[in-house]
Amino acid sequence: MPAGAAVAGVRAGRLGGGARGRFCGGRLGGVALVVTGALSTQFGAAVAALLFPRAGALGVVTLRLTLAAALLMLIFRPRVRGHSRGDWAVLCGFGVALGGMNMAIYQAIDRIPLGAAVTLEVLGPLTLSVLAGRRVASLLWAALALGGVVLLSGGGFGGLDPAGVAFALGAGCMWATYIVMSARAGARFPRADGLAIAMSVGAVISLPVGVASAGGRLVDPATLGLGLAVAVMSSGLPYALDQFALRRLPAATFALMMSLAPAVAALAGYLVLDQGLTAVQCAAIGMVIAASIGAVRTPPRPAARPEGA
Repeated sequence: MPAGAAVAGVRAGRLGGGARGRFCGGRLGGVALVVTGALSTQFGAAVAALLFPRAGALGVVTLRLTLAAALLMLIFRPRVRGHSRGDWAVLCGFGVALGGMNMAIYQAIDRIPLGAAVTLEVLGPLTLSVLAGRRVASLLWAALALGGVVLLSGGGFGGLDPAGVAFALGAGCMWATYIVMSARAGARFPRADGLAIAMSVGAVISLPVGVASAGGRLVDPATLGLGLAVAVMSSGLPYALDQFALRRLPAATFALMMSLAPAVAALAGYLVLDQGLTAVQCAAIGMVIAASIGAVRTPPRPAARPEGA
């Protein structure tokens, strides 16, 4: 199936001209959700870094997914019976993408700097935005965002650990899959019910490797407390916001807005870790923000109408 067709069913913004006001308002609301989720994720990553010496990268992933799954299941109490095979296929694919994305990016962060890892990871959503955009303007905005991402990285990734780079790129592939599956789950399940079940699938996948890696350190009270904070900030809240945002934004626009992640990470480093921003980095952030704004303002190309319709 072509990549454009794969996300055609999850596109938002098919409203007619009479609903343009509501459509624009929905898009702006979707943008606010994406930005809030990005802020929560990156500041949650800073808290997660404190946990690495306590539980290791895989142990932190297990805490993050397991505690987030428990919270979401308690809050939304999703129905687990009566779903079709297609529903379960979406949920399992969504859960595998969640688990794989988290395990890969934490393995990358354990080997290479956070900024470089996030910059490489965001190439997955950027590729998806190009394939799903279906407009020349979408390609141009993606190119501008990519330029900003590369500029933010310092223009290259030489000297980085090859395994860390591979994990980051793998996380990017999983991130693109996550976007598609998240949109499909949001279309099939009310509220964040699909997310709660998929998060549980991801937690089950990560549990064996997390327990094998960290063992009894996972149940240390201080580790559990920090793990709960990471679960809320980096998983529960941002993934729920993603579900609601994908009901308001086209998949291609949402994917391109993920290019904000390296910019938000750089901002978080400046505010929390006192890592200064150079003029070049500020310009790169401006390019990414401009590309995201342009993508939001570019309407998706309407699906082709059958002859005689």
